[in-house]
Amino acid sequence: MTIETWLAFAAASAILLVIPGPTILLVVSYALGQGWRTALPMAIGVALGDFTAMTLSLLGLGALLAASATVFTILKWVGAAYLVWLGLKLWRAGGTLDAKPRTDAASSLKMLSHAWLVTALNPKGLTFFVAFLPQFIDPRADLFPQVGIFAATFLVLAFANAFTYALIASRARGVMRNPRAIGAVNKVGGSLLIGAGIATVAVRAGQS
Repeated sequence: MTIETWLAFAAASAILLVIPGPTILLVVSYALGQGWRTALPMAIGVALGDFTAMTLSLLGLGALLAASATVFTILKWVGAAYLVWLGLKLWRAGGTLDAKPRTDAASSLKMLSHAWLVTALNPKGLTFFVAFLPQFIDPRADLFPQVGIFAATFLVLAFANAFTYALIASRARGVMRNPRAIGAVNKVGGSLLIGAGIATVAVRAGQS
């Protein structure tokens, strides 16, 4: 793996993580209702949930790569199309973050478990990993060292992202309820996803 590939993966992962989804809505809901103390357990739960979803996805990717290089290549094309579709969907999304404060008393363990379940069982997360990771994997190199580096990178970023969202929601609540701010995040993120998908298609076309 080259440093350029790793940097591209880290940048793309950061963009995708910042875009609000079910997990971020949960993190923000707890933070709005119970303050900054939710940041650490929620971030740990999100990282564990992503680890679970990523592990399940990677088992499938490993089987595909072992079975057929052609199928793996097709999956890369499908993944590129998925990134473009996801970007277009974000562009059409509104500028609201429908996160209602959770005022029910919850222990750190309960918050951690809730974040883990929501993240791990989100079918979009599984689809995302299957579509996203193959764009950066070199089928000619050993799979597991690449996977280990990508997984560690993504999980660190996922933890930092959830932690930051919780702190912002607890300290600067107006930002989380600002339609312009959320709309800007959606449009910038959507544009970058569309660009990433198109760039991937261009690279694949140049290699064929």
